Amino acid sequence: MPRDLPLGNGSLLVNFDGTYQLRDLYWPHVGLENHTDGHVCRFGVWVDGRFAWLDDPRWSRQLQYSHETLTTQVALSHPDLQLDLSCQDAVDFHENLYLRRIEVRNAADRDRKVRLFFHHDFHISGHELGDTAYYEPERRAIYHYKGSRWFLINAAVPGKRPEDAPDSVESWHIGLHQWACGHKEVQNLLGTWKDAEDGLLSENPIAQGSVDSTIAIHLTVPARAAQTAYYWLAVGANFEEVTRLNRSVRHRGPWTFIDRTASYWQLWLDAHRPDFADLPVEMCRLYHLSLLIMRTQIDNEGAVLAANDSDIASEVRDTYSYMWPRDGAMVAYALDLAGFLEVPRPFYPFCDRVLTKEGYLLHKYNPDGTLASSWHPWVRDGRKELPIQEDETALVLWALWNRFETWKNVEYIKPLYRPLIVRAADFMANYRDAAMGLPLPSYDLWEERHGVLAFTCGAVWGGLIAASRFAKAFGEMALAERYTTAADHIKDGVEKHLYRPELNRFARMANRTSDGSWTFDETLDSSLFGLWYFGMFPPDDPRIVRTMQAVQERLWVKTDIGGMARYEGDYYHRQSQDLKNVPGNSWFICTLWLAQWFIATANSKADLKRALPLFEWCARHALPSGVFSEQIHPYSGVPLSVSPLTWSHAAFVTAVQEYVRRWQKLPR
Repeated sequence: MPRDLPLGNGSLLVNFDGTYQLRDLYWPHVGLENHTDGHVCRFGVWVDGRFAWLDDPRWSRQLQYSHETLTTQVALSHPDLQLDLSCQDAVDFHENLYLRRIEVRNAADRDRKVRLFFHHDFHISGHELGDTAYYEPERRAIYHYKGSRWFLINAAVPGKRPEDAPDSVESWHIGLHQWACGHKEVQNLLGTWKDAEDGLLSENPIAQGSVDSTIAIHLTVPARAAQTAYYWLAVGANFEEVTRLNRSVRHRGPWTFIDRTASYWQLWLDAHRPDFADLPVEMCRLYHLSLLIMRTQIDNEGAVLAANDSDIASEVRDTYSYMWPRDGAMVAYALDLAGFLEVPRPFYPFCDRVLTKEGYLLHKYNPDGTLASSWHPWVRDGRKELPIQEDETALVLWALWNRFETWKNVEYIKPLYRPLIVRAADFMANYRDAAMGLPLPSYDLWEERHGVLAFTCGAVWGGLIAASRFAKAFGEMALAERYTTAADHIKDGVEKHLYRPELNRFARMANRTSDGSWTFDETLDSSLFGLWYFGMFPPDDPRIVRTMQAVQERLWVKTDIGGMARYEGDYYHRQSQDLKNVPGNSWFICTLWLAQWFIATANSKADLKRALPLFEWCARHALPSGVFSEQIHPYSGVPLSVSPLTWSHAAFVTAVQEYVRRWQKLPR
């Protein structure tokens, strides 16, 4: 199930699914320890002897973000309960604190007692062994803990005179009305959430092992009127830390944290608002939302996470919660284009720390910089071989040069120049076929095939040219010439081997056989975009034009959904065997690559408008919240794979930036 509403501050990330139930809670690194392990933390309502959890299909739900900020705006309605709920969620921009404001509106003609239930199915540090949950009477709160991972849950409802001072802490009753700590996933026990469905909790004070908890708060809601309640969850490394956060919320009021967080993210966006030219209002809205959603997926210590949707783990027992250097470079590039320099600032030092002494980046990394899981082998045909996607190393340098060229941050670049830039460039210059000039084989950006890929060649060319410009800027002319010469040889090799006159276009991959001859993979692939995007060829080079036209014609999904597939015959999450009309599922990044080519080749503002239908396609197929998935179903349009995919949002931000910049340069 997609993650419709991610909220985070670069340390604490929480995700809500399409039923508005909390599914993921990461801390202290975005993407590293998921303290729910993807299990559902339920939210339910009891009134007049009836109970409904939020996954009840009779709920009507509208899940959105508040305007231009990382707080939610959720509307819930249940016809059988005669209640409407308006909720606002926030992860505080500074503290590791999640809060929710719940306004309960009574549609009945009589006063009613309403109970709100919150269930917590923690698997602290990703597993259930050795957890403890207990009720603490002094603070009237529930604590969960294991080792140095602590969670405190508390709530507030109106006291005796909220109408006199609604924003005064003194007018609020702080603490839980009911609670239960119990066991789950052992001896056929489902958990304390089942205990809640009669409207009463056992008040069992403690449980250890595989445990959960459920708490309740009580409201009296006047006829045809509303009451407001607050819930919060503090996260920290020990009892003192979460208790301090709870004390701060008690003293200042939970609303202050929600309101200040909304103001912070509005201020954050205000710092860099582009002139959107003739783009529709909806595109501007999605641009700002994409920036905010991207921010939730980036750890404060530099890791840019590909996606944090734990449901993918149910299929492959692994996730996308890793830092792929390629994805990270494209996200950092987008943020730099948009002017948000501080967000990707730690990304490049992160890459410097994990770069091998030989000068290459491996497949992917955990958010703390340790090496992540991989399926690329170290041996091939009985010989050791580097398990790399060389475009990942190259694109870090390409993106870093674009950052430096735009912002001239010399003091930032200086400590990265020799250990990261020169070391990686030396590797790329050496990691080539001496006779052909092309990069040696590595894995493709889709992580499925091994060879000399067009996308990789374009990326390595771009990385070497970036390194050459850095070397020239630092006065090392011999190095600059070496990198430029290596890039020239790669381009010569691409023209000689990857351009196929019989196809009238480029091939996506070449491989050299044992007898020295070459075989070619002629499959049309959206990633042929890399031959022009990183600068090897102009976008209007006739060979590029013919290639991109073939990509557009044969990779467009010919259903009512539309959009661009990755490549012909894409099998990943395949939904159709009609490969002529559905070469693969529709991907946001591939659709936006086509838009970027339209933008790059536009000679007038009228030409530029060819990109607008592709922007509109993205808007139509975003979730109502504005979240972009990785790919979508070619017939139903529902999200497939992970959601949100950080790169999807980065591609949208980049394409919008390129559109408005091109608009400013073109004649009417």
